[in-house]
Amino acid sequence: MLTAEEGTLAIQLARGALDHAVGKKPVLKLKLTPVFYEKRGVFVTLTSAGELRGCIGLPYPVMPLGEAIVHAAKAAALEDPRFPSVSKEELSKIDLEVTILTVPVPLLCEPAERPANVIVGKHGLIIRGMGTSGLLLPQVATEYRWDSITFLDHTCNKAGLSRKCWTSKNVELMTFEGQIFSEKKGTV
Repeated sequence: MLTAEEGTLAIQLARGALDHAVGKKPVLKLKLTPVFYEKRGVFVTLTSAGELRGCIGLPYPVMPLGEAIVHAAKAAALEDPRFPSVSKEELSKIDLEVTILTVPVPLLCEPAERPANVIVGKHGLIIRGMGTSGLLLPQVATEYRWDSITFLDHTCNKAGLSRKCWTSKNVELMTFEGQIFSEKKGTV
């Protein structure tokens, strides 16, 4: 778990990456704590006026957290295929959220038992099968007030699969947790 101070650093790092990538400002120099040099999964979510504007991340710990935050922030602004790139004029209206992930683990139970083993508000989900995958962060189910079945259905949809694909033994379900740090227009 990151401390509150490290969460503030994570937000500052993500904001600095946005300002550099989109606003062409100098790279922000921060004194990072040791946790930022550990490999961790992370997602950066951008919103504007409460609406999703970009969300990209690394679900698995493939690079040091500091580098992963910078990578995800830039990608959320410039490479999310669902949205046009964030413009320099938009930067002041963008709020960001950094979610630090635990390592995803398989949910080891029969498909019929999956809804009872998914904890809304705690678990994020990854569905993998039929050559595709989909991921939803833990806060998504809470924000939309979904129950575990609805959360499972929407994760299947995110993967481009049928809503009830989670009921198949041929589909792998993984859970992870996320520690969320958010920014609201200039405040941490």
